[in-house]
Amino acid sequence: MSAESLGLTGALSMALGGMIGGGIYAVLGVVVGITGGAVWLAFAGAGVVAMCSAYAYDRLNRISDAGTGGSVTFLQEFGDSATRAGMLGWTLLIGYVGSMAMYAFAFGEFTVGLPGVPDGVAGLPLRPLVSVGAVALFVGLNLAGTRSSGTAEVVLVAVKIAVLAAFGIGGVVFVAAVSPAPLNLGTEKLTSFSPVMAAAVSFVAFQGWQLLFYDQERIQDATETIRRAIYLSIPVAVAIYVLVGVATVSLAPQALEQHPHTALATAAGTILEPVGLAALGSLIISASALFSTGSAINATLFSAAYFSKNLLAHDLLPDRLGDADVDGIPAKTLLALGAITAASTAYGSLEAITTFASLAFLLVFGGMCYVALTLRDRELITPAIPALGLLGTSGCFVLVFVHLYRAQRGTFFAVLLLAVAVVAVELAYFERGVIEAEMPGVEAGSNG
Repeated sequence: MSAESLGLTGALSMALGGMIGGGIYAVLGVVVGITGGAVWLAFAGAGVVAMCSAYAYDRLNRISDAGTGGSVTFLQEFGDSATRAGMLGWTLLIGYVGSMAMYAFAFGEFTVGLPGVPDGVAGLPLRPLVSVGAVALFVGLNLAGTRSSGTAEVVLVAVKIAVLAAFGIGGVVFVAAVSPAPLNLGTEKLTSFSPVMAAAVSFVAFQGWQLLFYDQERIQDATETIRRAIYLSIPVAVAIYVLVGVATVSLAPQALEQHPHTALATAAGTILEPVGLAALGSLIISASALFSTGSAINATLFSAAYFSKNLLAHDLLPDRLGDADVDGIPAKTLLALGAITAASTAYGSLEAITTFASLAFLLVFGGMCYVALTLRDRELITPAIPALGLLGTSGCFVLVFVHLYRAQRGTFFAVLLLAVAVVAVELAYFERGVIEAEMPGVEAGSNG
């Protein structure tokens, strides 16, 4: 974006774009696979936990002296631990990478689903090639400094939301008034544990609003504007997710079983089939999905790179990953983020990537709820809300692991091993001074 300042409309578009931009296209198939027609309850539950987390962020931002908020800043100021702040920053980066890999995966799925596009090229599956190509494209665009203006971002987000809202409302009306089949609300699942499990896995689709806290210098009356933007954006995102989820489950149950990641396109075609425009409906949703997931990769990459630059400036990342003193985004940082994202989207499954990213954001948001709860004696903080957020994020964190253990045993152990490795590397990096003091024979390692 340009240097123009943003009011409520611009901030709201950023928050909604971060959530709705690619989330619904990437996570819907995964969530429906867990809980079926009760997808609406899963999204509503995740939205409640996200709202409690947003409250914690908002209150911490109000009492912070830093002037520019964010998870790491809050933990540095109120947690008094550089190690915990750095580890939280690394976890957040993992979440960003997982989000980008998720968007790139969905981008590839919808590309392969277009009419006339083959499943493979030269004996190689096309989806991973397209996903990696999309990541490479947006790394290149960010290296070239290509960004949209704030006004353009507002317009683009409005178009994406309008398409999804029209689909969701139109789909529900179509089922109620035209289709012989009733709305599928998954009533048989309401007494089971699956909606709660699905809510935990879907949490990554509700994280985009927190990017506002890293861009406060561009926002007019930042504290108040961000507060209003996040409290408006989360309910709107929940409403759209619920409408789209119910419409898709009701209109395209077979597509959700056979091709869950592109079932939205099938459902859109069903709505317009009576007027002979089924192909057009599918094409509109597919085009919207490609644009939305592509722009989500671009926006998340930009934010993650600037977030990494801030970590570099505070010695919370090794210097070899970029130079915090350069103007704009460090090229090494962009390339490193792009390479890790490309590898994740090429070799991971969408469900594994989604659950892994959800774990990262649940941990970070739960951490912010905990920090807010420790400051409950402050006048601005009502402890019940961050307490509910901490309970929700902690419970969801455990449930994601339970889901992985039940549904993807190999991924479960891979995530555990990766988590242990990441924590070990983080501790070795952030506690290197202590290690050197305890082991005099070990020479001080270079931060580079």
